[in-house]
Amino acid sequence: MSITNWPAGERPREKLLERGAAALSDAELLAIFLRTGVTGTNVVDLARSLLSEYGGLRPLLEADRHRFCGTRGLGAAKYAQLQAVLEMARRHLAERLRRGDALTDPEATRAYLRQRLADRAYEVFAVVFLDNRHRVIACEELFRGTIDGAAVYPREVVKAALSHNAAAVILAHNHPSGIPEPSRADRELTRRLREALALVDIRVLDHLVIGDGASTSFAERGLL
Repeated sequence: MSITNWPAGERPREKLLERGAAALSDAELLAIFLRTGVTGTNVVDLARSLLSEYGGLRPLLEADRHRFCGTRGLGAAKYAQLQAVLEMARRHLAERLRRGDALTDPEATRAYLRQRLADRAYEVFAVVFLDNRHRVIACEELFRGTIDGAAVYPREVVKAALSHNAAAVILAHNHPSGIPEPSRADRELTRRLREALALVDIRVLDHLVIGDGASTSFAERGLL
């Protein structure tokens, strides 16, 4: 049956307008993004099929261009549209982070760093530079590595912090394994960075380990 023949309350777009986006299933949200189905398949059934084929919404959103464009019902135009949507989400989170206080709104910091780092297949070490009121000056990815780790040099972190005239920093890195449990090496690195930055009167406010849909805060664990 065509979606136009469905009761208004069951159509994804109308349902969203009436109840909000959070009320929709993954398939319904994807159906709104796709807009149309394919011959013999309405858009909601197409969305369900795609979620089944990819194993969920996240793997579909993270699919590389070749696979995405080669999937029936998708293609280059949809890929471009999706990348634009994802980039807008990243920029929205970055702007929210810049407007706020990194300590009074820690979830904004976590959300931004999860969006930026969680899906990398290799380890990335990033630093959020803050002024003396804990407002965000910048966020930079300073080191990249392999699936097993990234070499981090305290001298380069100090140099970057001084170049931004930062008063404090929040450290962050991802675990490609998806498990955000700090390792012994993570703890030792944090100690070395705290000591190096303390020499130039820059505080380390936190170190976040980003995993698959979760993160661990050194500050909350009492590890700083």
